[in-house]
Amino acid sequence: MKRPDIGKLEKDANQLRKDVLTILTKAGSGHTGSSLSCIEIILTIYSYKLRLDPKNPKMENRDRFVLSKGHGCPALYTVLAHFGFFPKKRLSTLRELGSSLQGHPQLGLPGLEASTGSLGQGLSIANGMALAARLDKKDTKVYCLMGDGETNEGQVWEAAMTAAHYKLDNLCAFIDFNKLQIDGFLCDVKNIEPLADKWSSFGWHVIEIDGHDLGQIMDALDEAEKIKKKPVLILAHTVKGKGVSFIENKAEWHGIAPSPEELKKALEELETEKE
Repeated sequence: MKRPDIGKLEKDANQLRKDVLTILTKAGSGHTGSSLSCIEIILTIYSYKLRLDPKNPKMENRDRFVLSKGHGCPALYTVLAHFGFFPKKRLSTLRELGSSLQGHPQLGLPGLEASTGSLGQGLSIANGMALAARLDKKDTKVYCLMGDGETNEGQVWEAAMTAAHYKLDNLCAFIDFNKLQIDGFLCDVKNIEPLADKWSSFGWHVIEIDGHDLGQIMDALDEAEKIKKKPVLILAHTVKGKGVSFIENKAEWHGIAPSPEELKKALEELETEKE
């Protein structure tokens, strides 16, 4: 795919942040910080690499994206609406009873490949998709986005061993490395460092980037496609709550939504940033 214009992507990311904050405020609940930290990652994957057709979301030769950190789904929902998988007005039904936009991804929404949210499982799901593509002799590429706190789960490391054992070079995983989880800073709850070295020791090709730098994300995705006989892990350093000063790097924003007054203040900040 043609490399997108970074200026346009930056404007899109800013608008998606506004959308995420707006729908979370209307819902009155959700995971604000976790959604804002991964906007650039998801947007760039969909804009630059995924072979998809919003008019035919089950296209047989499509690529796959698995959001393992399912609580960050408001970011994914806004990206899916942005690309036309469903009408943008449906975003306002987030977390409503009977809505297809639940608090964690639930199969049935166009564009979703897996029901996720029980942390630690997404990489195993992505492994299965990558293995199936190989068995079917398809050139499908599978992308998986995990949270950093999620790597406290043992299943993540079992899946890491499995992907390396089978040399799944059609698999590219990201970690949204924002250094925070629901109970505080990772280094205080359960230290996961040295994270890059751990993934390398498990047989992965590791690329370390600024997860809000669109150019670095695209460069990493390009590099990932050139790696053979190894899965790729892109360790993306991010800021939880990115873009809103009073939300950034605050653990308490892991699982709460803005009030209408906080939404107004946040949107004003983002509007100033755009200018």
